[in-house]
Amino acid sequence: MASSPNEDPEGCRITYVKGDLFACPKTHSLAHCISEDCRMDAGIAVPFKKKFGGVEELLNQQKESGEVAVLKRDWASRKPTYENLQKSLEAVKSHCLKNGVTDLSMPRIGCGLDRLQWENVSAMIEKVFEATDIKITVYTL
Repeated sequence: MASSPNEDPEGCRITYVKGDLFACPKTHSLAHCISEDCRMDAGIAVPFKKKFGGVEELLNQQKESGEVAVLKRDWASRKPTYENLQKSLEAVKSHCLKNGVTDLSMPRIGCGLDRLQWENVSAMIEKVFEATDIKITVYTL
């Protein structure tokens, strides 16, 4: 797997990896975007659903777009907006900080079927996590 780190002076480290997201180290938490209805029937959500299940658990949390739902063993049918993605990333950061998560792996969230632009999303991720020690690995195939 090839990677190219982008070191932020405040401590946030984002690494880009070409490879299988599900092959990331077991010490990493995983994140991705899903529709608010939690159908998880398209895109990267499908393999997440197959691998982890938990649709009922996510539905029971009754989260709205822009919030974060968490599978305890280990994200809501409107497309995300940049504003909702910002809220979700802030919620993910808060969850990570409260629960000692230091390594987070994700695909290019919001940029597949949701059609957000990666340049905007990656800048948002960097800004949200800039003052943390959370290391983020972004996987692409």
